[in-house]
Amino acid sequence: MGTVVDDAASVEFHAFFERHYAELSRLAHLLTGESDAADDLAADALLALWHRWDRVRAADHPAAYARGVVANLARTRIRSAVRERRRIALFWSQREEKVENPDVAGVVDVQEALRRLPFRKRACVVLRHAFDLSEKDTALALGVSVGTVKSQTSKGMAELQRLLGPQNTPLRMHAAMARTGDAGGRDR
Repeated sequence: MGTVVDDAASVEFHAFFERHYAELSRLAHLLTGESDAADDLAADALLALWHRWDRVRAADHPAAYARGVVANLARTRIRSAVRERRRIALFWSQREEKVENPDVAGVVDVQEALRRLPFRKRACVVLRHAFDLSEKDTALALGVSVGTVKSQTSKGMAELQRLLGPQNTPLRMHAAMARTGDAGGRDR
């Protein structure tokens, strides 16, 4: 059972919601250019406001505060979309290499070994060795630091050497993946 204060805050927030939801949704649409995302961003902003309602209602301009929250959420959404587009561009900009008479057994061994690696190690190894990306480009594609790429690639290659045997693991892996044009398969 709610208290009188809780009920008053709820009524006050509900009135704020009714007055400002359409405006916040329109702002989100204009900032992102995505009509589908606009309602979600406005709803997310209002949910965040509800969690901090005591502070928001005490502010001099609660509507301005709400617009700031929408702007921050829109900025985060746009940045995520830009990062995703960069990742896609990095993956698809590489030319496909096909080789006649691939070493099918080698390809299967490498793919199976890659599947056994945790995702981040696998992604670093594949981007660095199969796609020949620099550490910087790999970090950009995965949204991690260059140091993380270095450590995860090193640990991933050590694990692959353990799984595949030490004889020229990087060369074997690169050759096997170049022959199929496959970047390690999908998680199943």
